[in-house]
Amino acid sequence: MKKFKFDKQTDNLFGAIISLKTVKEAEMFFRDLCTIDEIKEMSDRWQIARLIDLGWPYRKISEKLRVSTTTVARVALWLNNGEGGYRLILGRLPKEHGLFPIFKRR
Repeated sequence: MKKFKFDKQTDNLFGAIISLKTVKEAEMFFRDLCTIDEIKEMSDRWQIARLIDLGWPYRKISEKLRVSTTTVARVALWLNNGEGGYRLILGRLPKEHGLFPIFKRR
């Protein structure tokens, strides 16, 4: 498998993303950039990472978010062995920031 490399094109995309100033701007940009399914998948992965960080069991995450345990395990793999992006942002936000009430404390 060929290893992915970031380049000027991806740097340009990420530069555009970090120029966004509000959640509303991000919603508008990502809605134009991505399909609804892509946005949902990214949102699910972010919630999975946050729930794993809170110590939730994989099966309970799978049931609450209606995703496969394979998806939960894949996110856990990147959370624990990836480039550190999940951990970077998790460290910047309060533990339960933005979680729906049903996800607060297991």
